[in-house]
Amino acid sequence: MFGRTGHASTRVVFGGAALGSVDQETADGVLAVLRQYGVNHLDTAASYGDSELRIAPWLVGHRDEYFLATKTGDRSGGAARASLERSLTRLGVDHVDLVQLHNLVEPDEWEQAHAPGGALEALLKARDEGLTRFVGVTGHGVRIAAMHLRSLARHDYDSVLLPYNFTMLADPSYRSDVEQLLALCAERSVAVQVIKAIARGRWPGDATGDHRSWYRPIEDPEAIRRAVHFVLGRPGLFLASSSDYELLPQILEAASTPGPVPSDAEMAADCERVGIERLFDGAELERI
Repeated sequence: MFGRTGHASTRVVFGGAALGSVDQETADGVLAVLRQYGVNHLDTAASYGDSELRIAPWLVGHRDEYFLATKTGDRSGGAARASLERSLTRLGVDHVDLVQLHNLVEPDEWEQAHAPGGALEALLKARDEGLTRFVGVTGHGVRIAAMHLRSLARHDYDSVLLPYNFTMLADPSYRSDVEQLLALCAERSVAVQVIKAIARGRWPGDATGDHRSWYRPIEDPEAIRRAVHFVLGRPGLFLASSSDYELLPQILEAASTPGPVPSDAEMAADCERVGIERLFDGAELERI
């Protein structure tokens, strides 16, 4: 169950950022893979390029088959309401199942979003009007688990989203915050989505070619399998797929194949062999 929503979501949630800069033919092929594996939860955002537009044709005649989520990066109430309405138009639907405050990590933005007339107030009103069923909060970087705890102290959000992988959890401070957050979410039945499960690190400065993801993903099949099992081996976590759509079949195949939760030694060996590094360090990329 996806938290308290009453929806039985697949453990892998489709990360709609993968469709941000592709044509409709490519998007249709990606979405066909989701149908092949039975994925029933789509997560996109107003800021993901053309993602909402690419998903829209797929929803025609299939809307009831998917839990549909989007996000707004706006912090004022008026702008957040306009963002949600624009997303509904782009998606071609009259409501989404979940709208999320996107990357709410900076203290000044957090204060604005939670203040009277802020984004949260507007989205709760939109929920009461039937434009969304639930309201969540997302974020990136090493500060976000602690900020989610702060957000949940202010409001009983329905879902949270944050980075979760072996290298991130190797940071004792981040791991402590994550464990506190997961315990609270379990107590309150708050859905937990995790991102960057197969992040390899940042692209080197001399990297060439087209990048389908802003971060460098793991491409080694065995390392992908272990990275996926590392996440899904923990009950209650939902894994958002990579923004590199070509890796989607490998991720879904790994999720569909039973296997033991990899040990820390196995994960560390993959880091050494494949060159997996921590993506966030608290200084850069926190606003991504």
